[in-house]
Amino acid sequence: MRLSAAINSFKSSNLISWKTTGKLQQTLAGCIELSGKTLHSGKVSKVKIWPVFAGEGRYFEFHSNLIPASIDFVRESLLCTTLCKDGYKIRTVEHLLSALEAKGIDNCRIQIQSLDSEDTEVEVPIFDGSANAWVEAIEQVGRKEALDRCGNNVEKLAPHLSEPFYVSRNDSFMVAFPASKVHISCGIDFPKVPAIGCQWFSSAALDDSYEKHIACSRTFCIYEEVEHMCSMGLIKGGSLDNAIVCSATKGWLNPPLRFPDEPCRHKVLDLIGDLSLFARSGSQGFPMARVISFK
Repeated sequence: MRLSAAINSFKSSNLISWKTTGKLQQTLAGCIELSGKTLHSGKVSKVKIWPVFAGEGRYFEFHSNLIPASIDFVRESLLCTTLCKDGYKIRTVEHLLSALEAKGIDNCRIQIQSLDSEDTEVEVPIFDGSANAWVEAIEQVGRKEALDRCGNNVEKLAPHLSEPFYVSRNDSFMVAFPASKVHISCGIDFPKVPAIGCQWFSSAALDDSYEKHIACSRTFCIYEEVEHMCSMGLIKGGSLDNAIVCSATKGWLNPPLRFPDEPCRHKVLDLIGDLSLFARSGSQGFPMARVISFK
């Protein structure tokens, strides 16, 4: 099944059902404000994340335009996840959304701006290449029960699969099986880069293990591919401070790694951010399922 068909299938009512998690929707207890250099454009952007009412979900605000953090607004892009609406683009949203999903921030307004007021696209800061900065900021301000505009709390729902789900492209695949809780197994394979090779990592992902074992894993790249990526106008802000870089012949250029399988763990971080985009109206986005992803 191709990706576009897979998305439509997943969103269809006969494949998923929304059930209560036994929890109430949450929002931030205060405002988060962070700024930093971005990975692909190399520009500096500023992000403010505000608490909002229950049922509003997560959404970006850019030049007074509201762009929901929803799969409905995803546009195909290279080496990052991009949201687009009415000609305005928000790039590299996956690390921030991963942290918000895993830390249970169901409703928030993400106000983002570039230093150039004429820009029609903006990118989320990369920081050290992980989700650590976002997790630490969320921990610092805390979270609270979100109330709707009438002052009532709202139960938090989650998508449940009614049958196994499978999507593939060449030798890459993802499969999800119905389950009572979230579990992720992720594999990567770089046969021409021995220092990475084939790796697998499994985690319950949305519990305390996220902060300890996933959030701090950094994005990575292959040194021999850097020149090609630069020629495509990508990674203008990339450096050894915001990514771990591996050479096919020399191994890791900026050790030490935080985990022996840090690249694979980072793919889990990205996957959580991407699947969070199935959220709606303050619900959980990541399906209650056993998800297995390869390459």
